[in-house]
Amino acid sequence: MKRGLRRIALAALVLLGSGCSSTTGVGYYWQSVTGHLKLMQAARPVNDVLTDANTPQRLKERLALAQRIRAFAATELDLPDNASYHRYADLQRRAAVYNVVAAPALSLTLQTWCFPVAGCVGYRGYFDEGDARAFARSLPGELEVSVYPVPAYSTLGWMNWAGGDPLLNTFIAYPEGELARLVFHELSHQVAYAQGDTEFNESFATTVERLGGARWLAREASEQARAEYATFDERRRAFRALTLTVRRELQAIYQDAALDDTAKTQRKAIAMRDFRRAYADLKLQWSGYAAYDPYVAQANNASFAAQAAYDGLVPAFDALFEREGRDFARFYDAVRTLAALPKEERRARLNQLTTMVAGSARTTP
Repeated sequence: MKRGLRRIALAALVLLGSGCSSTTGVGYYWQSVTGHLKLMQAARPVNDVLTDANTPQRLKERLALAQRIRAFAATELDLPDNASYHRYADLQRRAAVYNVVAAPALSLTLQTWCFPVAGCVGYRGYFDEGDARAFARSLPGELEVSVYPVPAYSTLGWMNWAGGDPLLNTFIAYPEGELARLVFHELSHQVAYAQGDTEFNESFATTVERLGGARWLAREASEQARAEYATFDERRRAFRALTLTVRRELQAIYQDAALDDTAKTQRKAIAMRDFRRAYADLKLQWSGYAAYDPYVAQANNASFAAQAAYDGLVPAFDALFEREGRDFARFYDAVRTLAALPKEERRARLNQLTTMVAGSARTTP
C-alpha cells in the first residue's frame, strides 16, 4: 500500500509538482495527491459502465466510441497499449484541473515553477478552481495571470499499474474528431517526455493528435462526423491563426529596442484592441459561435504564451515525421532521442528541421 501511495504521489508530482520550498508547499502537495486519488477512486471500468442499466444511452455510445478510438491509437498510431482510457470517471465538474499561468506585462515568457519530477514548467495545476484563483491572486501585481480549465492530463504512464488515466466527463462529449485527438494527445505523453521542456512535450503531443486525428477521420468516422468536425476545425484554425498573428505582433513590440516601456505599453494596448475587433468579425462569420469568448475575455501575455507552448514546435515535429518516412514507430524513436538530449542541443536540432522545411517551401515552384 505504501508503494502504491508513493506512486500516486509521484504521478501527482508529474502533473502538479510540489512547492515544498515555500510555506504553502505542503498544502499544494497535499491537494495534488488527494485530488488525483479522488479522480482515480471515481473511475470505473468502461465495461461496467456500459452494462449498468442506469447509464444513459448517450454516454454508452460515447464510451463505446472512445474504446474504438483507444484501440485505433494502439493498432494504427503505435501509441501505448496499456490500461489508460479503459475506465471512466464523472468528476461532477467542468475540468479535470485548473492551470495558473503568469507572464510579465511586456513579455511572452511564462513564469516557471520547478518540481521534483516534472522539472521546471510554466504552470501550476489545481484540482479545485477556487484554489487556483486564490493562488493567481497571490502572485505579484506586475505579472499578468490567467486561470484556465484543463479537460484532461497525463500521468505519463505512472498510474497504469492502478488502472491508468481514465476517460472523463470533462471531454467524453467532445465532437468525434476532437475526442480522438485528445486521447491521442494524452497517450503521446506516455511515449516521450523531456523534463522541464513544456513546449517540446506539448508540441510533440499536438503533432501526434493532428496526424492521428486526421487518420481517424479519414478511415473510421462517418460522413456526418467528418462534416461536423470540419466546421469545428475550420473555426479553430481561424482562431489560432488570429492568435498567432497577435503573438507575433506583441513579440515584435516587446523586443523593439527603439521603444521605451511607455511606448511598448501603448502599442500593446492597440494590438489587443485590434485582436478583439478581429475576433468580433470572426464571430459574425460563425453566426455567433462563442466558444472562444472566455479566452478572449481574459486574453493577456500569460494566455498567449501558454497557447504558444502547444504549437510552437509543431512544424519541426511535422518535418521529423516526414523525415522518418511517416512511420510512427520510427518517429517516436527519434523523438525519444531528442528528449534525452540537453535542452539547448534539442532545440538546435528542432530549429534545423524547421529551417529545412522553410527552405524547401521557398524553393518549391
